[in-house]
Amino acid sequence: QVQLVESGGGLVQAGGSLRLSCAASGRTFITSRMGWFRQAPGKVREFVAAINWSGDTTYYTDSAKGRFTISRGNAKNTVFLQMSSLKPEDTAVYYCALSAECSGNGCQSPLRYAYWGQGTQVTVSS
Repeated sequence: QVQLVESGGGLVQAGGSLRLSCAASGRTFITSRMGWFRQAPGKVREFVAAINWSGDTTYYTDSAKGRFTISRGNAKNTVFLQMSSLKPEDTAVYYCALSAECSGNGCQSPLRYAYWGQGTQVTVSS
């Protein structure tokens, strides 16, 4: 079993920055990808970014490119999402997820992730 715990959400003004963290424990896989998704009220959960186990391959949705950076901690079981130039439309609950088998564009689908954290709220005020 895998447990994922997110932290770092909060309220920030437009143009500000936040850093989300996700700590994985339990059985993690050397080939796993970890991703960040978000879900705003009344909207479907959408992909934000993902990273492979070694940290040398990353994936971003177009709206995150240039503003968000996903990275792995030295212990590999921690993933960060550094968010800059935040906009009110970034307001959502952000979820960390782990996939044992996704690759390439497949890592953008929430269906490829078997394990999810409880989510952390990010609110960007205008």
